[in-house]
Amino acid sequence: MNFRTVTLEDKQRIKQYIEQMQPYGADYSFMNIYLWGEYYDVKMAEEDDALFLVSNLDKEDMAFAFPMTKNPKEAIEKLMAYTKEKGKKLTLYGITEKLKEELEAMFPETFTFNENRDVADYIYESEKLIELKGKKYHGKRNHINKFVEKEWSYEPITRENMDECREMNRQWCEENEVEGDESKEAEQKMIKKAFEEFEALDLKGGLIRQEGKVVAFTFGEKLSEDVFVVHVEKAFYHVQGAYPIINREFVKHEASEFKYINREEDLGLEGLRKAKLSYHPEIILTKYVAKMV
Repeated sequence: MNFRTVTLEDKQRIKQYIEQMQPYGADYSFMNIYLWGEYYDVKMAEEDDALFLVSNLDKEDMAFAFPMTKNPKEAIEKLMAYTKEKGKKLTLYGITEKLKEELEAMFPETFTFNENRDVADYIYESEKLIELKGKKYHGKRNHINKFVEKEWSYEPITRENMDECREMNRQWCEENEVEGDESKEAEQKMIKKAFEEFEALDLKGGLIRQEGKVVAFTFGEKLSEDVFVVHVEKAFYHVQGAYPIINREFVKHEASEFKYINREEDLGLEGLRKAKLSYHPEIILTKYVAKMV
């Protein structure tokens, strides 16, 4: 199998496989495969109408995504043979409950499954994020009401206002001690490249101004027919209501046609987990690491 680095030129081909798979998990979004590819050492190979993704090729913790193909059994057997040649047993990452059931049906008693709660995706109904109805969203509505006491506006991200987002992000980094934090620095590298290739990546973004100044921005992409995935959301913590209003307005203006919004994982960070749970996810998409016995 000939694995190689994922490039922007692979976008349309990979998106064909994503369209075929109709995933709910953000691991399978093109932007994550492409822009996080360097950080997670992701490589791709395409053989026999199947797309294979591997992280840490030839390293001790080498692991594969579930193959994107109409013939998963044949593709997984190919991976079993490939890893056996390397003296290893196959490891698969990002395995959802649905994929776990498929694996167990195809290969009974072949894999063990270890759940990783820190990488579970939070998936919400778009309508609920827009309307924020009922008691459970009372706090969100209060924060938004406080925010809109001042002059404010929403805009889609364009080349004309992107530099203001970059400047707001620079200030956000200063306030949140990004320098020296490996994962935060990796995210900033991803954001920089996402802005550079925004249109080519088919990204949609939005920003919020308060009294003319950008205080929040976000962007994401279509994942499947039902799911839009939000990759990045930044707001100033000292601006009350900035986070809930960018969350609401972006979905309302750019992603309301999708049934679900995937807001990705919490990475085991207590504050982030609390924030994501406070929006009452419809689905917490469990993921496992599957290892051959």
